[in-house]
Amino acid sequence: MFKTVRMQKLKIMALDEYVPNVVKNLHEEGIVQVEDVSESIQQNPKTAELLDPSKVTPYTGKISSLLMKTTSISELLGDALSVNSGIKDKLKGFISPEIPVLQDVEDMDTESFIKYTESILTEVGPLTDEVQDKLAKLDSEKSSLESNINVANKLKSVDLDLSLLEDSKHTSSLVGRMNVESVEEYKKELSEITDQLLIEEAHDEDEDYKILITVVPTNLRDDVFILLRKFDFERLDTTGLEGKPDQVIAKSNSRIQEIEVQKSQVNSSLKDIADKWDDKILVLKEQLEIEKERNEIYASFGKTKTTKVLEAYVPKPKVDKAIEVLDKTTEGNYVYELEDIQDRDEDVPILQKNNSYAKPYETLVQMYGPVKYNAIDPTIFVAITFPFFFGFCLTDGGYGIIVTLLGYLLYKGMGKMNETFSDFGKIVMACGIWAIILGLITNGFIGDFFTRFLGITIPTVIPMFDAFKHPANILIVAIAVGILYTNIGFIIGAINNLRNGDKKEALGSQIVWFILEIGIILLAAGYMVPAIGQIGIIAGLALVVLTLILLVYASGIYGVMDVFGFLGDVLSYARLLALCLATGGIAMTVNILAQLVGTSIPYVGIIIAVILFIFGHIANFAFQVLGAGVNALRLNYVEFFGQFFVNGKNMFEPFKAKRKFTKVKR
Repeated sequence: MFKTVRMQKLKIMALDEYVPNVVKNLHEEGIVQVEDVSESIQQNPKTAELLDPSKVTPYTGKISSLLMKTTSISELLGDALSVNSGIKDKLKGFISPEIPVLQDVEDMDTESFIKYTESILTEVGPLTDEVQDKLAKLDSEKSSLESNINVANKLKSVDLDLSLLEDSKHTSSLVGRMNVESVEEYKKELSEITDQLLIEEAHDEDEDYKILITVVPTNLRDDVFILLRKFDFERLDTTGLEGKPDQVIAKSNSRIQEIEVQKSQVNSSLKDIADKWDDKILVLKEQLEIEKERNEIYASFGKTKTTKVLEAYVPKPKVDKAIEVLDKTTEGNYVYELEDIQDRDEDVPILQKNNSYAKPYETLVQMYGPVKYNAIDPTIFVAITFPFFFGFCLTDGGYGIIVTLLGYLLYKGMGKMNETFSDFGKIVMACGIWAIILGLITNGFIGDFFTRFLGITIPTVIPMFDAFKHPANILIVAIAVGILYTNIGFIIGAINNLRNGDKKEALGSQIVWFILEIGIILLAAGYMVPAIGQIGIIAGLALVVLTLILLVYASGIYGVMDVFGFLGDVLSYARLLALCLATGGIAMTVNILAQLVGTSIPYVGIIIAVILFIFGHIANFAFQVLGAGVNALRLNYVEFFGQFFVNGKNMFEPFKAKRKFTKVKR
């Protein structure tokens, strides 16, 4: 629970003929993290004399190509199936997603699998290609028509057949918009180029612009166009347009409607294809992804003329299973070496080991960083405190019920499809339950809903912890929790430092604060308890002085400033009270406003009051839940982890076949 899984390094040499099956079976088991041998070959001359870097298999390029095509088809079919899905369908998919039934697939060698894939794509590819071509042509035509409509709309004031503006053998027409202030200057400079021209002007929808039609001899077209660019001329392309602008718009809109009907028919045929092929293509895509990963892993191996060499990290409890896989796969035709990992090895991948309750919270720890290999894993502490801090910040039973329900929906919905969603669902439920418990203790249930609207007191309230009457008591609890949790951080930090042989760091960064705390307790006892009196004061002062000496010893003269950091960490837990009061205070304000509106405005007052009540609490709920989550994380990441946490290098990433739609037929 408090330590990460111990690792061993497994070095394997196997004959080439057995390697594909070794890779396949280790991939299916997912119990090793393969390391790149090529790096050690390049860095170690002795190793380079014995081994050459291996390369990906010759099949890798072909598999990648097939995967790209399959992915394209899968996306097309997926889009076709989701065309008519609305918000209701998406909400249903989130709350109660359909769990795919695992399809049995044959265990084939790479070459046979490539042939099988090609046969499937040869059958479905022409069907989807034909549909894509039709849709592409229709979309292209629609885009062109929309461009025509845009041009025609800008030329609405031009009362002539736009086909007359087509370039001829002897003349060219330049049509577009120009700023009104530039028109006269343009005409003046144009007259210096030629007097063989025709200029027509028309009004534009924007009063600052004019429509200009300039007809010039073809041989002067480029010169005129250069001049137009000088005046920021916006050219309008009338190529292919026939009829007056209104006629162009009407004709284009009519054709667009026809295109939409045709697209609907094509999409309907595509849906028929998707109904038949989507599941098969998803299965094929997953198989290709797995096969691609297997063929690419060879680049991490070393090789001789007849063998391959690979190195992998294996969790110690899984070593026997890995050896068993190798024995069965190679029929004993391999050699291996197991290497124990030193605690101070910083390159070891991290695999956390926690009970079922704490397991989901590993994600929160990993968001901060991987735990160092030989350090204490703080996940169990986060699992206890994060939902408690969240509930303390929210401290409202009504809001807590909503949070719990949201967590349950996440857990029972997308949690069935994805382990991360399942973990977050469990975390959110725990947070909601703590908010309910603490809300019922501190008289928080949708603010003061019970007392204000029902005239009763929540029977579970503990009077001394009523947030509306005795906030000082809640502050004392918050600070006490802060001192306790900070001390736990000091203990973990001291253990980590002593394990690493860094006694000075343990003394100056962790143990010193226990001495200070004992000194403060003795000082307080000396003043408050007559029986202790002067002895307590002297002993307390001595420990405070000792604290300052140890801080200077460990960190120099500036180490004394750490006292303020210590006090800041402890006082930071006062935010628990601040957010608790913020939730209750704003909720109570919403209730007061709703009550005033409901009683003071005749007839419609009750309706307005209900609307104000609902939306006011929705807004407060959203802000307070966000604040509770952020501050619960902060108290762990900054105030707690800051006392001891040292990042490891990376998490354990097993070489594992990710199967969501398939299972290998045995």
